[in-house]
Amino acid sequence: MKTRIELISEDQPEEIVVRCYSITDEIQNMISFIENDKKIIGYKRGTAYPLKMSDIYYFEIVDQKAFIYCEKDIYESKMKLYEFEREADGTSFFRASKSLIINADKIDSIKPSLSGRFEVILLNKEKLIVSRQYVRVLKHMIGL
Repeated sequence: MKTRIELISEDQPEEIVVRCYSITDEIQNMISFIENDKKIIGYKRGTAYPLKMSDIYYFEIVDQKAFIYCEKDIYESKMKLYEFEREADGTSFFRASKSLIINADKIDSIKPSLSGRFEVILLNKEKLIVSRQYVRVLKHMIGL
């Protein structure tokens, strides 16, 4: 694998571009390492907590309120779904339904469900449903 560093002027935004034939475990690990510093603010009982993106299992909208789900804890968020999706762009997160974004790195297993949907079981044993219109995205994210 070839590595190239390009110095730019300070008025240009910094970015990292990964060019690859497919997303291998090695590349996914590098991306996760690079993105490890990105944080999202979650709220619990009036206190703000900075949450690493890599610790988030999924982001969901329920009754017009946003929630961030980690391994054991649930936090409220002031972000809209599209804002979280924009923050998570280029990471292992993918849209799973109109109100749900899942971290593909936290998936333990997948099985087909009713009507072309898929059931995703996360590492913390929580079960989520991927809508049939997003199954193709799921398959792409995990390399099926």
